Amino acid sequence: MADNTVDELSPVEMRDPFLRKELKRAAIWLGLACMIALLIVLVQPLLIIFAGVVFAALLDGGVRLLGRVLPIGRGWRLLIVVLLTFAFLVGTFVLTGVQVTEQVTQLRSTLESQANRFTGYLTSQGLMPGASDVNGIVKQALGSVGRVTSWVGSAIGAITSMFMILILGLFIAMDPGTYSRGLQWMVPLDLRPEFARTLVKMGATLRRLLAGRLLGMAVEGVASGIALAIGGVPMAMLLGIIAGILAFIPNVGAIVTGVLMVAVGFSAGVDTGYWAIGTYLVVQTIDGYVIVPMVAKRTVDLPPALTLGAQILASALFGILGLALADPMTAMLKTALERRSEREEEKAEAGEDMGEGAVATA
Repeated sequence: MADNTVDELSPVEMRDPFLRKELKRAAIWLGLACMIALLIVLVQPLLIIFAGVVFAALLDGGVRLLGRVLPIGRGWRLLIVVLLTFAFLVGTFVLTGVQVTEQVTQLRSTLESQANRFTGYLTSQGLMPGASDVNGIVKQALGSVGRVTSWVGSAIGAITSMFMILILGLFIAMDPGTYSRGLQWMVPLDLRPEFARTLVKMGATLRRLLAGRLLGMAVEGVASGIALAIGGVPMAMLLGIIAGILAFIPNVGAIVTGVLMVAVGFSAGVDTGYWAIGTYLVVQTIDGYVIVPMVAKRTVDLPPALTLGAQILASALFGILGLALADPMTAMLKTALERRSEREEEKAEAGEDMGEGAVATA
């Protein structure tokens, strides 16, 4: 059989080493540009995946805590944690569902009325040009969020995102070791041991952060609800629930909670409004100077300015979901940087020890 191999040079063959080097360099830069563009396009799904990881860390923390008192398999402990969480949510909804539903409608009308009164006062004082309707302000604020996070505001998008986060978190919590090994497989072989140690530290940091957040949410929500109910503030139960939920987002959540409490309090009278202000100040003082420092010592100590800066950047870039996940992202990034600093210190100490050993030998 005749040999049909072509020996001539191809017109597209590149034999110049300089051109080959430049082509590889251009391909690398083009790949990086495509990766950045892909991250921008997929930023919302990536945030949902990260939220699933955060929820998985929350479940994993409950499983580990339950393992201290129940020496049973991990799967059974996870089932108990999920059932307890589901029972708590269903029980809360059944016991307070009708009342909270009524209060939500009442809260909306109360806030609109109070906002219209406030903007009317500003207009009468010449501090705001022209008559202002709160609905127009809200629409303008929501319109400035941008295309990337516009779909999050829809009810269907929010419910779908929440469902995906819960399912992702449940799957990851079932067997976190499998996903950890999968991440390690994507790292070069010589870097895997250090990467594995960093993942372990980041997981522990995230669990401690979430444990502290849950404690703060429970204390702030219950204390706010009880104090507002004692003072006769309308919708005390709903305001307590909102205060507890917003306590997950430090700084920003406290400001929003205060605005809601004061607005609802003054809608029932001046004395009730002063009571709402006092309740907010007392609860936030106890939370800020007692609970948060105590929890921070045992969990993750994030400087307030760093936390607020991260929240501003995350909310501007990613919207509401980014604002909610700003703290976990900051804590994990801080842990990774701290681990890198520790590794550099270990290398420096090892180099000093080798130098001292060589001097002693000489």
